Amino acid sequence: MKSFNNFILAFLIFAAMACQNQQTTEKLPLADPDNAGLTLPDKFGAIVTVDNVGKARHIAVSDQGYLYVKLRNLRDSSGIIAFRDNDGNGIMDEHVGFMPYGGTGIGIYNGYLYCSSDSNVYRYKLDAGKLAPSSEMELIATGFPKQGPHATKPITFDQEGHMYVTVGAPVNAGEKDAFSVESPGISPSPYIEKQAGIWQFDANKTNQHQSDAYHYAIGVRNALALDWNFETNSLYAVNHGRDQLQGFWPQKYTLEQNADLPAEQFIKVNKDQNYGWPYCYFDPFLQKQVQSPEFGGDGTSTAGCEDIDPPLLSLPAHSAPNDLLFYTGDMFPERYKNGAFVALHGSWNRAPYPQKGYMVVFIPFVDGKPTGDFEEFATGFAGKEEINAPTEAMYRPTGLAQGPDGSLFIVDSVKGRVWRIYYYKN
Repeated sequence: MKSFNNFILAFLIFAAMACQNQQTTEKLPLADPDNAGLTLPDKFGAIVTVDNVGKARHIAVSDQGYLYVKLRNLRDSSGIIAFRDNDGNGIMDEHVGFMPYGGTGIGIYNGYLYCSSDSNVYRYKLDAGKLAPSSEMELIATGFPKQGPHATKPITFDQEGHMYVTVGAPVNAGEKDAFSVESPGISPSPYIEKQAGIWQFDANKTNQHQSDAYHYAIGVRNALALDWNFETNSLYAVNHGRDQLQGFWPQKYTLEQNADLPAEQFIKVNKDQNYGWPYCYFDPFLQKQVQSPEFGGDGTSTAGCEDIDPPLLSLPAHSAPNDLLFYTGDMFPERYKNGAFVALHGSWNRAPYPQKGYMVVFIPFVDGKPTGDFEEFATGFAGKEEINAPTEAMYRPTGLAQGPDGSLFIVDSVKGRVWRIYYYKN
């Protein structure tokens, strides 16, 4: 009798757990037919939660599930569009615009919405239950060099009150004559004093100048993909590598090398560390940091690069890693916990070979290190198998955010479509 009662008890517990899992799944919105054009791993589904926002860049999601989209250019005089789902069907049905500048960076920290233009970083105090902030915009960081290329200011935060800001390099490879054939590099480089690096600011202080901030890391060409890993208490980034090795140095590199070099580097950003630009780039085939041709390199020489650490992981050349997100939610299977999602915006300069990227990849992590190569997580954004130019792509993933329920938001830069990725346990 005792064993029979134990069997009944075990059966009831199992049934209750199964029912709970089924109810959890049933509460999720149904995935769009064909996952709205995306190919995802088994049991994942996607809905289009917002469409046609405009030329979006990065995104943020509040604890209330409000979605904030940072726009490259103003739409109806607004650089941020905020969205809310009022009926719980997964589709945003209320929106409001604010913020008078276009830009890229956006993030929520300590009750404030931080956002950047190409020149400054600002913040708004968020009001509970209100979609748009009612307070005035505050200036947080200014004094950055004026520049054309790589002027975006991505941002992220740690748990100790610091804000990290990328300042990109104003030229391709440290050359004297910008974007010119066989132009030699300038040594020492004038581009790494106030650019091509990451700066640490006080997130709670207004009206800071770049000169007030701590120059946290140097030699980082253009790290749009930037995130703090709270498991390891460390900063990570994925760097846009240099372009046009063959275009600027046709006697030293082939078209194939131009397409496949250098790697986009996934790095752990350590305080005071030098990551090599413009003197070095990472060759994923040689598995070495090699000397840039602007500084005398021949494609194999490692002179001056011996002390530059290799990346944690290499991503395809020119695939344009535009955002990084360490997943901390509970919706996805356990293997995704504390792993990294990277939005690959897609290449433009691999001709005559097909372009690469145009997808979101996942990198499993254990103890702060990748446990293997990257995996294709979400594909199909481009709308076709082979892309020869970015203009052929229907969509290009550029920003990532995690919802309070553990779902994953992905935004596109072409039309401003936002997908929301769910995991359906049953």
